[in-house]
Amino acid sequence: MQNCAGRGVDSALAMAADHRETTMPQDLSDAGTASFDAGDNLNPNYNWDRAIPAPGHSGVDFEKRVDFDRLHRYRLARSQEALAASELGALLCFDNNNIRYLTSTVIGEWSRDKVARYALLMGDDDPHLWDFGSAAAHHRIHAPWLPNDHCHAGMLGLRGTVPPAAGLMEGAAKEIKQMLVDAGLDKLPLGVDICEPPMMLALQAEGVEVRDGQQVMLDAREIKNIDEITLLNQAAGMVDAVYHMIGEELKPGVRENDIVAKANEMLYEMGSDDVEAINAISGERCNPHPHNFTDRMVRPGDQAFFDVLHAYSGYRTCYYRTFNVGRSTDVQEDAYKQCREWLDDAIDLVRPGVSTDEIAAVWPKAEEFGFSDEMEAFALQFGHGLGVAIHERPIISRLCSMDDPKEIKTGMVFALETYCPASDGFSAARIEEEMVVTPDGPQVISLYPAEELPISVKY
Repeated sequence: MQNCAGRGVDSALAMAADHRETTMPQDLSDAGTASFDAGDNLNPNYNWDRAIPAPGHSGVDFEKRVDFDRLHRYRLARSQEALAASELGALLCFDNNNIRYLTSTVIGEWSRDKVARYALLMGDDDPHLWDFGSAAAHHRIHAPWLPNDHCHAGMLGLRGTVPPAAGLMEGAAKEIKQMLVDAGLDKLPLGVDICEPPMMLALQAEGVEVRDGQQVMLDAREIKNIDEITLLNQAAGMVDAVYHMIGEELKPGVRENDIVAKANEMLYEMGSDDVEAINAISGERCNPHPHNFTDRMVRPGDQAFFDVLHAYSGYRTCYYRTFNVGRSTDVQEDAYKQCREWLDDAIDLVRPGVSTDEIAAVWPKAEEFGFSDEMEAFALQFGHGLGVAIHERPIISRLCSMDDPKEIKTGMVFALETYCPASDGFSAARIEEEMVVTPDGPQVISLYPAEELPISVKY
């Protein structure tokens, strides 16, 4: 039976090879210059005269929806452009987010912390991908945008469970070095995004100069094209629906983890490919923010806030809402109004050309809302890019933006979130809005109403 199965895979691979063009290694020694030209692949295809689309999730023959081929070409061109503008000769990526961005491939979420997959981008060549066992054979059949000879099986050790002494990392480093030599790139630095120390040492032992490659990939990922924006809008629309459900289900006797379970079920039924996390915080747990959920049972009068972090076709949400259960007190209402005011003041500043320090400056200092310093208050008054990761550029915070401001640009997609403790000492409000930066300012895509404090099962 195993031999028959093997012949089936070989036959499928042969058929796939008939329908694609493989690429031979080429001399990329001009990489590292700023002369990269990707033609129309870098066109983001915006149409700001129209509403940001949130089409159905199915592929149909009567509407142009997300163009995944165009998405792949854009992401690869952005990466090649960023590489050409850097001092690096090539990029070696172990970060699953960067691998998906470069290669349009993904396997199970279990792989995220294993550092088992990796991809190599050399100049304007197609990326090479080393994937987990038979996933490489799968890609040769089902990922025609990758040349067959660029899809390799690879395994480095599963975070040390196969120790470096087994030679897997040494062998991979030798293979990568030889590919750099063949491409004429071995004299230039190699950018690496994240890496296990033994792998870095193995590359250095081969004479490879290793530098930070994550900044180059973040450069590439910060401006979204229309397909990325559409996917982010679709993902946010799924969370709109989840918050409608929470507003109906949040009542005394329901536990935080019950809400988390229902939200997970609903998201996966709608087509989410990864529910990264759901925060559910209620009652006395609201202050200080614990960033988790428990089995605490909701009670009348509780303030409760939630964050839904999930991905649709790889594109992620970070989207908070606050509710009160049955009724609210004056101090809870005051906290919510202040939280909303801080958020709206920040949103009002969002424009292309504005710098992140200008936005962070409208938020209170850590000491003004009960924390000892900005490190302790980090991410409570906060902005962060959204894309294939929940934290992309720009990052907006008093912790870093005042000394290292970044420019807001058209085509960025990010979330702004604020937090205000109530004067009762334990309640707190938390609100977050996701937005697309257009030439005229922000367009909010998180649409569950949050202008006023929502009360579930109002008494």
